[in-house]
Parts: sequence; C-alpha cells; structure tokens
Amino acid sequence: MDLQQLKQGVECLLFVAAEPVSLEKLAEITGNSKNEVQAVLCQLSQEYEDRGFHLRHVAGGWQLTSDAQWAPLIEKLYRPKLQQLSAAAMETLAIVAYRQPIAKADVAAIRQVDADGVMAKLLEKRLIKEVGRRAGPGRAVLYGTTDDFLRFFGLESLDDLPKLAENPQNAGEEIRLGGDGPEQLTL
Repeated sequence: MDLQQLKQGVECLLFVAAEPVSLEKLAEITGNSKNEVQAVLCQLSQEYEDRGFHLRHVAGGWQLTSDAQWAPLIEKLYRPKLQQLSAAAMETLAIVAYRQPIAKADVAAIRQVDADGVMAKLLEKRLIKEVGRRAGPGRAVLYGTTDDFLRFFGLESLDDLPKLAENPQNAGEEIRLGGDGPEQLTL
C-alpha cells in the first residue's frame, strides 16, 4: 500500500470507527508500520485544522471529532444521551472524576444526599465503573471513570481534567471540560 492509499485507508477507518482507534490497531489493519501510520495521522491532523472536524488523540486512540464551536448546530441534529444527565448526575460524575477511586458512601457524604440512583444511572451509561474494593470492614466497592467518560469529554487521560482551584471560596465553580459540546462538571 503506497502512502496515498494508506492515508485514504486510515481516513476511512477513522470515519467509520465508533470509538478511538489505537496506532497499533491501525498499523495492524493496514499492514503498515507504526511509523508510517503515525506520519499519516500527523498529516491528516494538520489537514483537518481548518475544518469543522479534527483528528484528535483521545482515550488512547485516534478519533475524528467535531469542532467545539459547532456543538449547538450538531445538537439540533443529534443530542447524545449523555447530555440528558441531570444536574445531580453531573455533580456526582464530577466527584467521581476528581476523587477516584471513591466509594458510594463517600459520594453521598460529599453531596449530602443518597447517591444510589445517580450512581446506578452513571454505571448504566458506562461513565463510571467498579475499580476495586476498599480494604477493611465492609470492603466497600470503589468507583472510577471509564474510557467512555474520557471520550465524551474529549480527554486523553484523567491528567487532562481541568485543575481545581485550591481556594475553598471557589467551591461550586463550574469546570468546563474540553470536547465537542457544552459539557460541564460542577464541584
């Protein structure tokens, strides 16, 4: 496969992929080296800079994403299920994202309300998952975020979460996460 064919092939794979595709997987599928595929990814990324979509490295792979400025337009056509999360669910998700691994009881203590229903909804939507158990009596289940969480907010890793203000007076501030929509987490 010559470089032009590789470029077109990678572009097609990314276009049909429902989730980020790793460099390794792209190289395996195309039969080209990781260096050749990486060069094509960089080239495509540059070509898409002035378009309504971009090629981004997200959640350990590469994915075509829409430009954030077009989120209101896209929402008129397609409103993701995740956008329908309640304020309580978004608050709970923020707590899990920033304090993980965390037990349900700890989330409830922070929110000062029962967290069972909201946590169940986040588990159902695969935004959080069980990541282990606390040592000691009761061995409470600990929760953390998932790759679906990273994809939805357009993050490569949890290190890309916005830093929280260390000033307690800023508690309750809205944290705007990057990505392709009006997603906000509030702590």
